[in-house]
Amino acid sequence: EVQLAESGGGLVQVRGSLRLSCAASGFTSDDFDDYTIGWFRQAPGKEHEGVSCIRSTDGTTYYADSVKGRFTMSTDYAKNTVYLQMNDLKPEDTAIYYCAVDADSYYCSDPGPFPIEEYGYRGQGTQVTVSS
Repeated sequence: EVQLAESGGGLVQVRGSLRLSCAASGFTSDDFDDYTIGWFRQAPGKEHEGVSCIRSTDGTTYYADSVKGRFTMSTDYAKNTVYLQMNDLKPEDTAIYYCAVDADSYYCSDPGPFPIEEYGYRGQGTQVTVSS
């Protein structure tokens, strides 16, 4: 059974940094890099927002305009882990952050990830709070 577990969230001050991790299990080491991976967030009272994604077929990464230049997504397929490095954090980045994966690379296309509901698997999320 595929499982995703996010970690690394917490309380940080404005302009601070955090690195989120998403550890995947239930994949063989040869399978995980066949999956398209997305990061999403949900702020209180708002819908899920696609933050970034990496497409399995060619490794292309997309970012939401709101995080471009500040967030960087990376993968370590040997560890079946995905990271989201978040720099220059702002209060509007406060949200629960989720990772999600799907076998269909179509769900990561310009300009960014398809809605999280399209992804087959998602984690439980990790809270990020940016204080001003």
